[in-house]
Amino acid sequence: MHVTVTGKQIDVGDALRTRVIDELSAAVDKYFSRAIEAQVTFSRDGSAFYRSDIAVHVGRGIDLYGHASANDPTVAFELAQERIAKRLRRHKRRLRDHKGAMDDGPAAPEQADGAVLAQYVIQAEDDVESDSPEGIENGENGDQPVIIAETTSVIPMIAVGEAVMRMDLADVPVLVFRNGGHGGLNVVYRRKDGNIGWIDSGPSGKS
Repeated sequence: MHVTVTGKQIDVGDALRTRVIDELSAAVDKYFSRAIEAQVTFSRDGSAFYRSDIAVHVGRGIDLYGHASANDPTVAFELAQERIAKRLRRHKRRLRDHKGAMDDGPAAPEQADGAVLAQYVIQAEDDVESDSPEGIENGENGDQPVIIAETTSVIPMIAVGEAVMRMDLADVPVLVFRNGGHGGLNVVYRRKDGNIGWIDSGPSGKS
C-alpha cells in the first residue's frame, strides 16, 4: 500500500513519517493485503492542538476514514488510527470474506446498475442574504440553492449489511445503494440515538 504523509502549515519530520507509514500499513494489512493507497494529513487544530486525518482507499468501494486531535501530532495519529482499527474489528467477520476474495486474484469490477449519484454541497442560507446583490446574482430569490461543490459516484448493488459496513468504515452519515436482493433503491443512515436507519424503496420499477 502506498502511504502519503503531508502537513498543512506544519513540518512532518522523517521520524513521524516513517512511524505513520509502518504502523498504518501493518494495521490495514491485517484485513486487506492489497489495499491501494492511504493519505495521512497533519494540521493545526487551534493554537495548542494538532489534527490527524487518515483516509485509506482499499478498492471494491471500501474506504476507511478516521480523524482525531491532540496536543501532540503522534498522539493525534494514534487516536485516529485506533478509531479506524475499532471499526475494522467491529466488522472483522465480513472483512475476512473481503480479504479472502481479494487475495484469490485481481479484484473484480464492482457490481453496479450503472446509475450515477450526484452529490452537492449547498451554501447555508445564513451565508448570503437573499436580498443582497450576491444573493440576487446567484439566484437565491428563486427556488434554486447556491451549489458550492459537486461530486458523482456510481450506485453499488450490494447487501444491506455491506452498506452498513461501508458507511461505518468511511465514517459518513448516509449511504445510498441498490439492494442486492431486489434491485430497489435503498438508504442507510445514522440516527441520533446511535442506531442505524434503513429506508427500502422495494423492488426496482415497482411502487
